[in-house]
Amino acid sequence: MSTLSEGALERIDALFVQSASSSSSDERTVTLHGLADSTVYFADRPRREVGHIPSHRFIELWEGDENGFSVDPPNAVLSFLDEDGPAPEDAVIVLREAHLEGHDLTYTVDVLEGTLPERAGPCALFIDVFGHTLSPVSVADVQRRTRGHTRRG
Repeated sequence: MSTLSEGALERIDALFVQSASSSSSDERTVTLHGLADSTVYFADRPRREVGHIPSHRFIELWEGDENGFSVDPPNAVLSFLDEDGPAPEDAVIVLREAHLEGHDLTYTVDVLEGTLPERAGPCALFIDVFGHTLSPVSVADVQRRTRGHTRRG
């Protein structure tokens, strides 16, 4: 991920995390139901930047120019919480398209590893954009428009 820092383009590799109260899926899609209002992101050394983007703005990263997720879809891991018995195994997927309706976010996906359960309880989606450069308009612009919070540590 890239952000603007002191007027220059500076690259950071970040991981996004989305959480939801449940999920459903079929062979080509996964839907996060009860999606949290914020998508958290964080970057490791040397930047150690932490922030959040309103989840309804996160899908804008699939729109636009040659640097968006629609051109270079991110890998992700869908992880499930053990609620009342054994949780489904994690699934590794590629996120192709994103569509938000209310608090339900549906992704078109390719499954790389594991199996997506038809229905599951609480879950977290870890989205890895390692090696992917986004334009400064993407995340930085979303933050400006929504006054996203960032911290460095």
